[in-house]
Amino acid sequence: MKKKIFFVLYLLVGLMFINSGLNKFFNYIPIPEDLPEKVVAMNTAMEEIGWLLPLVAIVEILGGLLFIIPRFRPLGAIIIFPIMIGILLTHITVAPSGLPMAIILLLINLWAIIENKEKFLALIKK
Repeated sequence: MKKKIFFVLYLLVGLMFINSGLNKFFNYIPIPEDLPEKVVAMNTAMEEIGWLLPLVAIVEILGGLLFIIPRFRPLGAIIIFPIMIGILLTHITVAPSGLPMAIILLLINLWAIIENKEKFLALIKK
């Protein structure tokens, strides 16, 4: 039962990242009109760096896909981790209303990393 619950959580997180990445390419989710001014300024700055948003989108899509597949979940969790830190810092500094969701996503990501720690320890052993 626990395995199924975690798979559903991992599936939802993976799909959220895939959706977010695809939205950066296709802009199918409408932008809320009541965004804080700092968020708009930050998004504008990121858009001005022509390669940044496509890179983030590709990382989100790839990480989300890998996060869903149990065999590749550790790799997906590590790929998504820097994006999660950026999301968390954004919500801490300029958009605190999304902070609870960012913390939940970070905790799920950290759980996937901790759950597979033996795979990561093998990378740093002598």
